[in-house]
Amino acid sequence: MIGRVLLAVLFVVAGALHFVFMPAYLRIMPPFLPAPRLLVEASGVLEILGGVGLLVPFSRRAAAWGLVALLVAVVPANLQMAIDHARWAAIPEWALWARVPMQGLLIWWAWLYTRK
Repeated sequence: MIGRVLLAVLFVVAGALHFVFMPAYLRIMPPFLPAPRLLVEASGVLEILGGVGLLVPFSRRAAAWGLVALLVAVVPANLQMAIDHARWAAIPEWALWARVPMQGLLIWWAWLYTRK
C-alpha cells in the first residue's frame, strides 16, 4: 500500500510539474512529434489522473495500465533529452542517460498494480 501511495503522489506531482515548468517539458519533445504543447499538457493530465486513479479501488488496475502505457509513450522524450544533452548543460550527461533505464523501473513499479 505504501508503494502504491508513493507512486500515486509521484505521478500527481510529476503531472503538475508539466504545467509549472512547461518550457522545460517542451524542450525535451522530439522534433518529429506534432503538437508538442498539446502532448505535454495531455501527458501531464494523464499523469495526474493515473496517480489519483491508483488511489481509487475501482480504477486502480486501469490507472496502472494507463500509467504503464504512458511511461512507454514518453520514452522518446527521455531519449531526446539524453541525446540533446548540450541543451541541458546544468545536468550531468550521465544523469540524463540514467533516466532511460529508470523509466523501465517506473514501468515495472506501475505494472505491479495491474495485478489483482
